Amino acid sequence: MASADGGETPAADRFLIDLRAVDRSDVPDEVEIVHDVSEIDLLAARGDPEVVPGVDSTTPDVTVYQDNAGSVPENAGPAAEVDKESDGSGSPAWDDGLSNNELQWDKRAQRVGDLSDRPGNRKTVHDTTTGEGARVAVIDSGVSDAHPDLADAVNEDLSENFTTDEYDFRPNGAGDHGTHVAGTVAGTNANGDGVLGTAPDAEVVSLRVFSGVEGASGDVIAAVVAAANKGCDAANLSLGYPVPFVDPEEYPFLLDLKEAYERAAAYARDQDMLVVNSAGNDGLDMDAEGTLSLPTEAEGVFGVSATGPIGFLWDDRKQREDLALKRLTDPTSSPANYTNYGSAVDVSAAGGDYDPEAIDGEAEWFYDLVLSTIVTPDGDGGVEPGYGWKAGTSMAAPQVSGAVALIRSLQPDTSVAEVESLIRETASEDEPGGEAYHGAGHLDLRRLVKAAR
Repeated sequence: MASADGGETPAADRFLIDLRAVDRSDVPDEVEIVHDVSEIDLLAARGDPEVVPGVDSTTPDVTVYQDNAGSVPENAGPAAEVDKESDGSGSPAWDDGLSNNELQWDKRAQRVGDLSDRPGNRKTVHDTTTGEGARVAVIDSGVSDAHPDLADAVNEDLSENFTTDEYDFRPNGAGDHGTHVAGTVAGTNANGDGVLGTAPDAEVVSLRVFSGVEGASGDVIAAVVAAANKGCDAANLSLGYPVPFVDPEEYPFLLDLKEAYERAAAYARDQDMLVVNSAGNDGLDMDAEGTLSLPTEAEGVFGVSATGPIGFLWDDRKQREDLALKRLTDPTSSPANYTNYGSAVDVSAAGGDYDPEAIDGEAEWFYDLVLSTIVTPDGDGGVEPGYGWKAGTSMAAPQVSGAVALIRSLQPDTSVAEVESLIRETASEDEPGGEAYHGAGHLDLRRLVKAAR
């Protein structure tokens, strides 16, 4: 989840130009056009907004930051993470006697593939579809195709850098957040003990919008429109701009930004692409007066809250015996302690949870987080592929983006509205916390693919 620190953080020298309020030819040459998003009558620009004619023609662009750029406990923010290095072969370097397959509780609970619970002869989700033919944009910090579980998933030709730096679609110093997200969507479990994504045969289009830990909303909006033009079925936005306890009326540019996101989402829907967004990690009631969480609260955006277990495999012999029998008995649909909630949530999905009091103890608290693909610098200008845990609504959103890929694999001609309805109508109801935390319910992939066949 990416965030801004308050209601007043415009990106330096960046602003948006509304072409409905000023003619393109009237924009002075001294204004640098960063992105020409003519599809929605918007320009992302750099320079002095005062030289652009028209009272309502410009609005500040807004800087967004990666919330979980640091590791716990150094970062006390709600998005917890711990990265465990790999030995390069895909085998975990940590000595816990468990394989990656056993540690993917988020996929095992949904009976996604061969690593999941399979008592008797019940089918897994992947017995029906693996997402072949579908395409998901990961609008994030970049995706590393150097990871063996993503090498065959990333479409290099369609991937692109939307920042103003000189690098390509890969992370290049922006961290492994996007790589982790992509593994949840489409990890291929290449060596049999890696990470299996929801839709391992779907294509991933990496659209990088972070340079380091910072990004700009104009880059994000341009990437959403580009993803729709590239034929993506879903655009995953594990990022946002929460404004807790700040009256957005005091900052009118936030309402302008909301409207810009709505224009991008509407365009995406017209191109048959669903924009999926993480609801945020502030424990915020998004329905409270004087709060605004973007782009989750923008019309046309599909909002996802996070759930997870507490105590999964914490030195519990019975749990480990259950794993050997391919059982998963821990509840995984309880709301995470950090998740935002409210009417903007469409469904909940596995994003991981954590007990803050356990972090400094001996418990293996990080097993409650979501395991996925990561990369770490190797010291020679390259990266070392590995696996690591993160928690956040950032980890929940790609569960839903992968679900969109499964639907479109089975029914390529379904409309965005039909895709949304399938996800909502098959979600499990009566979950802990109720509608405020789960919207229509908790994502249920088995029911979903059965209904979509």
